[in-house]
Amino acid sequence: MEHKLKQKRLYLHIHKSGNCLLVMLKQQLRQQLQQKLSPQQIQMIRLLELPAIELEEKVKHELEENPALEEGKPNQDDYEYEDGRASDDEGTSIDGNNNENADLSLGDYLTEDDIPDYKLQELHDRNDKKEDIPFSAGESLNEYLLEQLGLRELPEQEYKIAEYIIGNIDDDGYLRRDLNSIADDLVFQAGLDITGKDIEPILSLVQDFEPSGVGARDLQECLSIQLQKKEQTEVTHIALQIINDYFNDFIRKHFDKILRGMEIPEETLKKAIREITTLNPKPGNAWGDSIETAMSQIIPDFIVDANNGEITLSMNSRGIPDLRVNQEYVNMFQDYANNKANQTTERKNAVQFVKQKLDSAQWFIDAIKQRQETLQRTMEAIIQLQRDFFLTGDEAFLRPMILKDVAERTGYDISTISRVSNSKYVQTNFGIYPLKYFFSESMQTDSGEEISTREVKKIMKEHVDAEDKRKPLTDEELANILKEKGYVIARRTVAKYREQLGIPVARLRKEI
Repeated sequence: MEHKLKQKRLYLHIHKSGNCLLVMLKQQLRQQLQQKLSPQQIQMIRLLELPAIELEEKVKHELEENPALEEGKPNQDDYEYEDGRASDDEGTSIDGNNNENADLSLGDYLTEDDIPDYKLQELHDRNDKKEDIPFSAGESLNEYLLEQLGLRELPEQEYKIAEYIIGNIDDDGYLRRDLNSIADDLVFQAGLDITGKDIEPILSLVQDFEPSGVGARDLQECLSIQLQKKEQTEVTHIALQIINDYFNDFIRKHFDKILRGMEIPEETLKKAIREITTLNPKPGNAWGDSIETAMSQIIPDFIVDANNGEITLSMNSRGIPDLRVNQEYVNMFQDYANNKANQTTERKNAVQFVKQKLDSAQWFIDAIKQRQETLQRTMEAIIQLQRDFFLTGDEAFLRPMILKDVAERTGYDISTISRVSNSKYVQTNFGIYPLKYFFSESMQTDSGEEISTREVKKIMKEHVDAEDKRKPLTDEELANILKEKGYVIARRTVAKYREQLGIPVARLRKEI
């Protein structure tokens, strides 16, 4: 018995030790993986992901933060900084604070033939003519509602409640917070002892503001408010009844149930539906064309021009200035190199600070160059693979292409290609396209020909657009149509493509 207990304890000990060892190995592996990417590599990845307009802002920020970095064309005789580290005479790093024998590598920053700054600036201004287009940002939805509130004569308590309601309205015009939650907030923040029921009349007041439908808690209430504000006609009255009493049947397009329930002719129902479709389901969206929209305009990263069968590619670097290392900071290093014998601790600390800024500046310049090169090579590979499309603009000429295809041509990793293609746009003779547009899976026709899934989606959309809206095509019927054209696709796959195209199911596409 005692022997068995010893064996059991030994087994538990080994098992426990094994688990501990496994945990330790996992921790070591995790640490190793974390150490693979340096801060500079992480920053390089982030630079690669940035679209043109965000890169412009990043460069401006870096110019403001780092005095060792400045605008200007680099001199041809400048040495490029390679490893970002300087060493003393014995080869040890000077990253430490108290290394008195530390020496700094100046060759990375020195220039043999300096061009005066005013000359470089003159050249830069001549070659880079930027035009700033001014725009004005209108008032926000919140400001517009508060402006209307200020025109109402309300007791102080009601005004505070209305103000708080407006503050909780989303950008699309909806109030999605529960009234009881708002009441709880007002108890603690404003000292108002009220309930959700007390807020109801104040909410009705806010819902009377423009734009019509603002402050609604759901789509049904939003449409109802807008119909109530319209001139009351027979059609408007029927439309309001449909929204209030048959809303679920309406959104599911069960028109037969509505006709039977309301006992109205089909023509009257058509007029009521047309009245409803003129309403705005998101009343706050009209205030989206402000500064946010202006700042989110698409600026292409690449410009592809096709002329007489020739394709030319250029990078859109309009807002990205030329960068170089500040010569004054380089001169500080030169002064240090010539006077190493009489260096105080304060002086060495100051020079170390300058060294760090120079390292950072040179690395940023190199990172921008590497980014441009990576983008250039990636786009060149995409053009090679999709040459026929860039020449014609015809979707039918789009070849099946995945990230791996571009990675093999460029020599980059698939993850790099993914980062390049994300949030990047290319301007062509036929419009502006996101890079993701050119990537698609492949499939084979019944004859064995390999085609892009995009072509299949195009055919599907054409048939959906041309269908009888009284009897829309089901996924099964779409699959049969594609089969007749030589594309053998399962109904499940058709449903997936339909969802990717943003096309609702047949039942929701039905019209009367």
